[in-house]
Amino acid sequence: MALAEQGQRTGRQPAPLLRWLKPAVLTVGSIAVTMLGLLLITFIIGRVMPIDPVLSVAGERASKEVYEQVYLELGLDKPLLVQFFYYISDVVRGDFGQSLLNARPVAEDIMRVFPATLELATLGVFLGIVLGVPLGVVAAVRRGSWIDQIARFVALVGYSMPIFWLGLMGLLVFYGILGWVGGPGRVGIFYVDVVPSVTGMILIDSIIDGNWAVFRNAFSHIVLPAALLGYYSLAYISRMTRSFMLEQLSAEYVITARVKGLSEWQVIWGHAFRNIRVQLITVIALSYANLLEGSVLTEIIFSWPGIGSYITTALLSADMNAVLGGTVVVGFIFILLNVLSDLLYKVFDPRAR
Repeated sequence: MALAEQGQRTGRQPAPLLRWLKPAVLTVGSIAVTMLGLLLITFIIGRVMPIDPVLSVAGERASKEVYEQVYLELGLDKPLLVQFFYYISDVVRGDFGQSLLNARPVAEDIMRVFPATLELATLGVFLGIVLGVPLGVVAAVRRGSWIDQIARFVALVGYSMPIFWLGLMGLLVFYGILGWVGGPGRVGIFYVDVVPSVTGMILIDSIIDGNWAVFRNAFSHIVLPAALLGYYSLAYISRMTRSFMLEQLSAEYVITARVKGLSEWQVIWGHAFRNIRVQLITVIALSYANLLEGSVLTEIIFSWPGIGSYITTALLSADMNAVLGGTVVVGFIFILLNVLSDLLYKVFDPRAR
C-alpha cells in the first residue's frame, strides 16, 4: 500500500512486468523476423538451384506419370507464396524432408551428426578462451616486449595459415610420425558403438558409462582437431583482447587507479579487464559460431562425422533437403548465440539493463 501511495504521489506507477515484457517481446520479434529472412533465403536457394527436385526424388528414369505424381506431391504446382508457407510450416514442425542419400528424415540425420560438431567446437573454443584471453591481456600490458611480439606472431600465423594445411601437417607429424594422437575419426574401429549414445558427444557418453578406455581413445582422436580449431580461435580472441586492453590501459581512470597506489593486478584485472568483458562476449560468441559453422575443412581432413562434413557430402550429392536443413540449423545457432550474448550484456553491464 505504501509503495502504491508513493507511486500515486510521484505520478509513476510501478510496472516491473512491463519493463521485462517489452524487451522480451522485442527479442522474440527480432528472432522471428531473422528466422523468416533465413527461411526465405534457403527457400529461394532451393528453387534457383539447377536441380530438378522431382528427378531427385523419383529418379532419372522415372516415367511421365510418376514424374507428374511426385510433382503434385511436392506441391510444385502451387504458387510460390503457398509453397513458401508450406515450407515454413514444415520447418516449424522440424520436418526438413527426407535425405536422398539414405531415405531417412533430414532432422534425424542432423540430430545424429550435430553433437559431434558441438563437441569438437566447444573444446576448440574452450582452448581459445583459456589461452587466448590471458595471452591478449599480457601482450597489451607488456606492449612492445618480446611477449607482445610472440603473441602478435601467433595471431598472424593463425590468421594466415590455411587450416587444411595445418590439419594435414598435424596428422603427418603427431599421428603418422610421432604417434602421439589418434588418427581420423572419433574413435578407433574397436571402440565404435561400445558406449550407449546419451548425448551424442562421445567424451561425455563414455564418462556417463564409466568406460575410461573409450574416453582415452576418443580424447586421443579429438585432441588434434580441437587444438587446431582452438588455435584458430586463439588467434582471433587474443588479437581482439589485446586491442580492447590497449584502449582501456590508456584511459584516464587507469592512470588514476595507479596514482592511488592500487596494485598492478587490481588495475589490470579489477579495472581494465572488467570493462572489456562485454566486448569479449561478442568476440567469443562469434568465434564459437564460426567454429560450429566453419569447421567443414577440419571435419573432412579428420573424417569427423559432424554437420560440416554432412552438408558437404549432401551438396556434392545434390541432396538439397539435407543442405537446406543443415543451413537452417546453422543459421538458427547463429541467432541463438547472438541472443545469448545480448542477455549476457545485461549480466555484466548494468547500463544495458
